[in-house]
Amino acid sequence: MSIHTDALLLHRFLAGDEAGFEELFQRHYDMVYGVLFRLVGTRQEAEDLAQEVFFKLYKRPLQHGENIAGWLYRVATNMGYNALRANHRRYQRECKAGSDQQPLAAPEEEVTRREVQRQIRNALMAIPERDAKMLVLSQTGFSYQELAEIVGVAPGSVGTLLARAKRTFLVAYDGGK
Repeated sequence: MSIHTDALLLHRFLAGDEAGFEELFQRHYDMVYGVLFRLVGTRQEAEDLAQEVFFKLYKRPLQHGENIAGWLYRVATNMGYNALRANHRRYQRECKAGSDQQPLAAPEEEVTRREVQRQIRNALMAIPERDAKMLVLSQTGFSYQELAEIVGVAPGSVGTLLARAKRTFLVAYDGGK
């Protein structure tokens, strides 16, 4: 992804060319969706949230020169993290109400997979938000430089922060078993 090309597309969009926005959408949708899917774990919710991210960009276009990719992924991780919190609160309410429904006759592998996903999401919610963002974005394939831009840290500190985030995650994950 080229920041320069994104800036040109944004400039076209700000000048009234809807095709500029469409191209930005096409360039970044898969990565935004991927970040959200890794966070929320369901295709439908990830698609819905990805649409919301781009709707926010459409309604409040950035200024010329802003890092569009960084903004999109920052907004996506924030929205995904908020969705995780909302899902967790809803799950807790359902459990208290006694309406927690178990899947009907799901194969053992599916049950295990869903439980592992639940534990991962719970561990991500239990660690500091910046750590969760860094872990999810690093799993999506972002470079250290891109992680630094998106999360807002110095590029030289990404390795240390990512290692610390992994340790914090593992403690939270192991503690949730």
